[in-house]
Amino acid sequence: MPFLFVSAVLGLTGVAGLVSGATPDVGLSVALFGAAVAVLVAGGGLVAWRSRRQRLVLRWGYPAAVLAVGIGVDGVRVPVVAVVAVGVPVLLLLVGRYVVERRRTAAAADESFASSGYGCR
Repeated sequence: MPFLFVSAVLGLTGVAGLVSGATPDVGLSVALFGAAVAVLVAGGGLVAWRSRRQRLVLRWGYPAAVLAVGIGVDGVRVPVVAVVAVGVPVLLLLVGRYVVERRRTAAAADESFASSGYGCR
């Protein structure tokens, strides 16, 4: 998920660069990867880990690895066309998944409300 997040943000940045004609390339930033790590750490508490080892390795090791990648690629320039070609479809995928999940959650809540006896009959 963090690389999808990074791709989507870079895609938006690339679109802004294309519209403004500012630059032919976009620089990768450790701050962007840091934001992805923050999303990982915040979401890690919501996961039902199966074991202590899994919690240790995946909850803390994976964000550390993502941050290490961010530090390693900080300053690397990527062509804006490539960033847009990858980032915009990823953004559409993420928004689509969000909409589907919201509908599913709303339908489950409506069903739960109706079965509780409080709904209109």
